[in-house]
Amino acid sequence: MSHPIPNTAESHSVQIILPQKQLGRKSDMYVFCCSYSHNVASKGKFIAFVSAQAETDNLQTELKPGIDLLEPVDELFLDTYDRYEPTNDSSSDNCYISTTSAGATILTDVTFWGLLVPFFYRDKFGLAL
Repeated sequence: MSHPIPNTAESHSVQIILPQKQLGRKSDMYVFCCSYSHNVASKGKFIAFVSAQAETDNLQTELKPGIDLLEPVDELFLDTYDRYEPTNDSSSDNCYISTTSAGATILTDVTFWGLLVPFFYRDKFGLAL
């Protein structure tokens, strides 16, 4: 994007949670945005993510409430990822892994998509890292 998310006081870092009941969904939707000031995009550019658990096969329609908050968008990428749950016996190996993802998903997505992917795609996004 070439601008911060509208109505966020021109913030260069934003996290928004769209409640499931407000959207008529079974789970919340998450919106995250960061900018060139975080060294993850070219000067004047912003990177935003809309994340939710898929409830249909139509990604763009399902994510529309979050995408609408970002308008106008310079370029849009859509992708899905399988969700895995632990199968270990935590009482025997003392490795406790949560089966819920809510806020933890945002942190993981932000770390991966906001910080690592730009390094992989610096030529595509014109990043000078």
